[in-house]
Amino acid sequence: MELFITAFAIGLFGSFHCIAMCGPIAFALPVKNNTPFFRIISGVIYNIGRIATYVLFGILFGYLGQGISMATTQQVISIFIGIVFILSVLFPKSIINKINPTSNVGFFISKIKNNLGKLLHSTSTLNLLLIGLLNGLLPCGLVYAAIGGAIATGNVFQGALFMFFFGIGTLPMMFSAVLLSNFISINFRNKVKKIIPFFILLLGFLFILRGLNLNIPYLSPKINVERPFITNCVK
Repeated sequence: MELFITAFAIGLFGSFHCIAMCGPIAFALPVKNNTPFFRIISGVIYNIGRIATYVLFGILFGYLGQGISMATTQQVISIFIGIVFILSVLFPKSIINKINPTSNVGFFISKIKNNLGKLLHSTSTLNLLLIGLLNGLLPCGLVYAAIGGAIATGNVFQGALFMFFFGIGTLPMMFSAVLLSNFISINFRNKVKKIIPFFILLLGFLFILRGLNLNIPYLSPKINVERPFITNCVK
């Protein structure tokens, strides 16, 4: 249960990062009728698509993590993710900006962005769902961190649940972005961007703390490695 609370916390506190990175998509969602009711419906459909992509990641990487589900490995993964988060703040040059657009990764990202651009011009329900699904595929350090947590579960079902709770954690902020898009100014968005590094640093230290196995409930729960019990046969 502590693992899923951690997933929710990553999503909740990291959703300030979501507003900066994915907020423009949420703000630009095509709404059939610009009323609170239709904005709520659009927000629900869009976020269902986004969280569905996260759950699929959880299934895939939870399966991959089955072979590395030893407690010690989970600790190493957690510490590694924390270090990556901290380094991303200390050395903020974006790796994404260095990706060659002609490379396979660059081509894939460009494809997603192009399709998103087309979908944002239609107000159909299916398009809102597809926007959410594609949004979940965009490069995002926060999602990568959550994927690391899904790997650490070493289980398909738990990996899916981890990513689901992560998605639920991002929901309040991302849903608010859809509902309040007409009221959130550019100035406010810029202020949010300035505080994002502090939240990423906090997440980095929390991941490292969790990996240190200090027996602190919720923050750094004790993970015990079960050793096989061998009995001696006496003739």
